[in-house]
Amino acid sequence: MTRPLVLVVAAALYDSEGRILLAQRPAGKAMAGLWEFPGGKVEAGETPEHALVRELREELAIMVDESLLEPLTFTSFAYPDFHLLMPLYRCCAWSGEPQPAEGQSLAWVAPRDLHDYPAPAADIPLFDVLSDN
Repeated sequence: MTRPLVLVVAAALYDSEGRILLAQRPAGKAMAGLWEFPGGKVEAGETPEHALVRELREELAIMVDESLLEPLTFTSFAYPDFHLLMPLYRCCAWSGEPQPAEGQSLAWVAPRDLHDYPAPAADIPLFDVLSDN
């Protein structure tokens, strides 16, 4: 079965204590209530880095310099209706304080505690990688 490929990009934002920011998908969205890394779809003509800078500005009202995005890992996951490819970038510096601009809840989570947050199936392998570091 052929599924459309959806390219999304996400950030593991690390604070000064080594915690990672997770965002809870708001009511009314697919997979509402699950926790994920901030990010979103890569639009036509965008690089993943440019898309991530845009998404972080839109979702969290923070400014990130593309040069501070460090490729970390990725996930490739077959959902029933589409195939998700998601590069994950590490980011430890930005301007502004993350604010939930789209009605989502935010949580700073120690890497070892990531699995305490219910997440979309595609994010679980990323939690595995980050909780081992």
